[in-house]
Amino acid sequence: MAKRLGILWFRNDLRLHDNEALTDALKHADELLPVYIFDPRIWLAELPLTGFRKMGPHRAQFILEALADLKKNLRKRGSDLLVRHGKPEEVLPELSQEYRASWVFCNRERMQEELEVQNAVETALWAIGREVYFSRGKLLYYTADLPFPITQTPDVFTQFRKEVERITPVRDPLPTPSKIKGCEDEVDYGQIPDVSDFQLRLPPEDERAAIRQRGGETAGLDRLAYYFFESQAVDTYKQTRNGLIGSDYSTKFSAWLAHGCLSPKRIYWELKAYEEKNGASDDTYWVVFELLWRDFFRLLGKKYGNQIFQKGGIKGEPKRWSKDKDLLRRWVDGDTGTPFIDANMVEIARTGFMSNRGRQNVASYLVKDLNLDWRMGAEYFEHILTDYDVTSNWCNWMYVAGVGSDPREDRYFNIMSQASRYDPQGEYVKLWLPELADVPAEAVHHPDTLSDAEQSKYNLRLGANYPMPIVPSEKWMKKKGGHDRGKRRRR
Repeated sequence: MAKRLGILWFRNDLRLHDNEALTDALKHADELLPVYIFDPRIWLAELPLTGFRKMGPHRAQFILEALADLKKNLRKRGSDLLVRHGKPEEVLPELSQEYRASWVFCNRERMQEELEVQNAVETALWAIGREVYFSRGKLLYYTADLPFPITQTPDVFTQFRKEVERITPVRDPLPTPSKIKGCEDEVDYGQIPDVSDFQLRLPPEDERAAIRQRGGETAGLDRLAYYFFESQAVDTYKQTRNGLIGSDYSTKFSAWLAHGCLSPKRIYWELKAYEEKNGASDDTYWVVFELLWRDFFRLLGKKYGNQIFQKGGIKGEPKRWSKDKDLLRRWVDGDTGTPFIDANMVEIARTGFMSNRGRQNVASYLVKDLNLDWRMGAEYFEHILTDYDVTSNWCNWMYVAGVGSDPREDRYFNIMSQASRYDPQGEYVKLWLPELADVPAEAVHHPDTLSDAEQSKYNLRLGANYPMPIVPSEKWMKKKGGHDRGKRRRR
């Protein structure tokens, strides 16, 4: 009897552990041909409002590293990774015919662009008598186990969390196969490209980076083991998660989760193993809390589809926002004259990472203080973030803009209050804005309040070595407090 070949199409699931498409493929096929396709609609396209490249250098580098790691792990098990450039709906039928594959297996995506590609792939394969099997399992909770259909996902996180936690189990992660029978035919597997092949320029590594986010399942599992068991930094997670400097104030799992190098179920059950040994606490629970936010946003994306990309969001209530490109450029460049904003924007540009606290503040500043269209900020984050995840990114921006799932539409971050609370000595600002190194802590977050003589004393000249502010600091200093919650995802 002839051996049957299956093609395993990797997308945002660059791992072997807890990979449902891989598990399904091994059940049906005698041989597997793992494939990754560089789709120009992702790797070379520009975003509609801003013209930023959809795939930025930090994310591209992470994915390329993840692919190299995936290739190595496949080879250890008797297989390999074939890489091709082109549209999946054209490449996969060609490969199916060339290698006489019976099926294509992949994990299902749910947003419009991905759905359009999936439908095109399915149609093209049917036309040549081949089948495609779509698997699921990207969430912490299996959708079939939820206490409501996806279309009735609660719009408010607290309600969602309470309903899910009450009765929904977390399934065990699927095992990592020890052997994967590769294609016996001679195969031209191709070469994994470099970032420069996509006309992208990666900034040099910055020693100030909170963490070097190296792509791949191996690095993701290493980080998981380090954070839970080696450093036991999880013991203080809830207390430190709003930190700004260093690698251990938060889990930093987000990039590995976004690209499928780490399974949320694997994280959950490793955490349970940690709790079994060391005891459960608010700190360990808060890791699960953040994973719940990730599921919540993915389900909202499935429920509302393209509405999460619309100006009015899921509320359908667009506001009068500007599309001023000059203001956007100053925000992107960290040239706003508000140090807490600028430091965060410099960090993300240099490293592809920004803390959750920083993300909330720069988003609020763009929408509420500059009055810019929130989608412009969301597009920049899509371009620049290493850990870009479509629903987490766009739903969070909706949330800040007041057109998402937040029951409080007037949520506003007082930048001075936030800076004073989370960077009281100005260490973070001075780390990323060395031009403010000599300004004392009591003035570093609002240097525009310094007199000319004071500026000279602190080697500062506003408008010369640091910009005049777009928004004067007095705007926030006159107001009391500021929103300090933001209990949302940043693993």
